[in-house]
Amino acid sequence: MNNDQALRQHLLELLNGAHAHAPFDKVVADFPPKLRGEVPKGLWHSAWMLLEHIRLAQWDILDFSRNPKYKELKWPDDYWPKSAAPPSEAAWDKSVKSFHDDLAAMKTLVEDPKTDLFAKIPWGDGQTILREAMLVANHNSHHLGQLIDVRRLLRTWK
Repeated sequence: MNNDQALRQHLLELLNGAHAHAPFDKVVADFPPKLRGEVPKGLWHSAWMLLEHIRLAQWDILDFSRNPKYKELKWPDDYWPKSAAPPSEAAWDKSVKSFHDDLAAMKTLVEDPKTDLFAKIPWGDGQTILREAMLVANHNSHHLGQLIDVRRLLRTWK
């Protein structure tokens, strides 16, 4: 395996999670629907708020990474849901699926040997696909840790 292949493999492992922290699917699995909108005492966010924020931010980073017509989202309004609770169980499921779809698209971008991980993204101001992939992994990891805290305080973490 050459250095390029090794770097891509390391990035994919980072995006998949589970080495230094719990993977996404374990964190969101079997989250009781009645507790998805609860904000535990001492915290600022519900599970729904964190799930949607992770999804929205990941989608934004992916869109920036591959879309020459990228439009910057408004912070913080476009990065957080409007309510603490999901409007339905279907909304939760849709958010989880969208997270998976967008993560798969980022991994496809990283896996593609035609993607120059070090090239500056032309519509950015110095960012590279390498930086954006690490940003996705870092951001997801941070907020998954918060989601685990929500689960612990709601007594739904095993």
